[in-house]
Amino acid sequence: MDELKQILQRVRMALGEEDYKVMNAVVETLSYLTHLAKDKQAAEMYRILGSSKSEKTRNILRILEIESATDSDAADPVGAKPQPTPGSPSESPAEPAAESRPKAKGHGRNGADDYKGAHRIEVSLGSAKPGDRCPCGKGNLYEIHDSPLVRIVGQAPIQAYMYCLQRLRCNTCGDVLTAEAPEGVGSEKYDATSTAMVALMKYGSGFPFHRLERLEGNLGIPLPASTQWEMVRDGAAHIQPVFEELIRQGASGQVLYNDDTSVKILEFLDHERVVEDPKMPGRTGVFTTGIVSTQEGRKIALFFSGRKHAGENLADVLAKRAAELPRPIQMCDALSRNFPRELEVILANCLAHGRRYFVEAAANFPEECRYILELLGKVYHSDAIAREQSMTPDQRLKFHHNQSAPLMDEMKRWLNQQLDEKLCEPNSDLGAAVSYMLNHWEPLTLFLRVAGAPLDSSIVERALKKAILHRRNSLFYKTQRGARVGDLYMSLIYTCQLSNVNPFDYMTALLRNADRLPREPAEWMPWNYDQTLASFASASAQN
Repeated sequence: MDELKQILQRVRMALGEEDYKVMNAVVETLSYLTHLAKDKQAAEMYRILGSSKSEKTRNILRILEIESATDSDAADPVGAKPQPTPGSPSESPAEPAAESRPKAKGHGRNGADDYKGAHRIEVSLGSAKPGDRCPCGKGNLYEIHDSPLVRIVGQAPIQAYMYCLQRLRCNTCGDVLTAEAPEGVGSEKYDATSTAMVALMKYGSGFPFHRLERLEGNLGIPLPASTQWEMVRDGAAHIQPVFEELIRQGASGQVLYNDDTSVKILEFLDHERVVEDPKMPGRTGVFTTGIVSTQEGRKIALFFSGRKHAGENLADVLAKRAAELPRPIQMCDALSRNFPRELEVILANCLAHGRRYFVEAAANFPEECRYILELLGKVYHSDAIAREQSMTPDQRLKFHHNQSAPLMDEMKRWLNQQLDEKLCEPNSDLGAAVSYMLNHWEPLTLFLRVAGAPLDSSIVERALKKAILHRRNSLFYKTQRGARVGDLYMSLIYTCQLSNVNPFDYMTALLRNADRLPREPAEWMPWNYDQTLASFASASAQN
């Protein structure tokens, strides 16, 4: 800051008084923010202004090392740190060439197998077939792997076909003859595929109705926002039995993750203030709750928007759980509104939330936080090994008991030492982090005692990004009914993604078979609907 102020003084005459005042205000603001960022209450500001937003341990530690080096240089402006001579042991190895570095995961070209939604077109050699004599005359031909060529083409999200039916009038009797529409055209103007695409664009990709209206208008296909709403509203009424079955099956899960985020529903607002519900006096918040239910590798995502908290929505779901089933594991952060008070669950708290307290305190307590972050890194590494080796819940529990339990015991001793020996101020951000971990130690370490208990609630945090994406793009729901429609589609779409199922094909199949859904909704889940379609096709062929 002193150097910046000296530079300003030197160029003051060249800038002129008006420009100098502006630049001086910028420097003063920067000085104030830097000072404020060192304060406990502005740890998050410090992390945003001075470092990456990533919470990965390697990034946090790298930032701390850079800051430490910067502080050392400031204390020794001459640069007393000796420079390594070529060939000396202290010289760092040369940076590997860019072409020799391994590519990061997720980068590079996609293989042909990644294009699961591509239309496959078989191209034969024509005259040659397996078993024929090779043109060389010495051997026979046999089938090997095909050689696919991938070609990407563009198309509008919603397309329209206009069938111009020829009409002829008799010049004597006046009768009009009209050509028959081709088979399969149907009587509905809006096909099931159009409704599925609008729902996927709106609730799966956060594309507001008015934005899609402008896009389709530019492509010559009028599709008003009001029409889009009517399409998804009517489609949701047909799909409702499947959504209710999804909730019922989600209630039977072994582990249920829940959390919520804010949402705006205009029906609940009066001049930007939330109107209190007589049934919930004092309740001013409106939330979208995300619930992810897992059991035997199957994952179900559910969304509920309204006045209820995450714990209340989870209680409504668990009320549909079969009485003979054992208590489920509930994974959430330690916020009190996440707990279903009416029902008993095996509570697990998110270890990542406890870790985040130390990430936020790292700016002021680098060495202490480094110790905790590295310990937790080893625990997460053990969990990653368990996933890679596809361990059963019991095998994973035993593995964590051997690998992670000693680390967590060591951590608990260290945490208690900080408070018992008064090594940290209880009111500091480090003290808050230590207290949080100790106060919730049992649910935070449930994975060491109960088979199948997860470490964190990251899966539901990712699920809530669907609701956050919609909130950032569409800003609000107009009515509670609109929010329920959004919840239905987001639940189906994200469950499809968790099940590696194409959500467009799935919703199209549901809309085309709407009359069959109420009879057997369990046969129309994302993981078995294709088998149901195949059985109908087989029965139709036999008849």
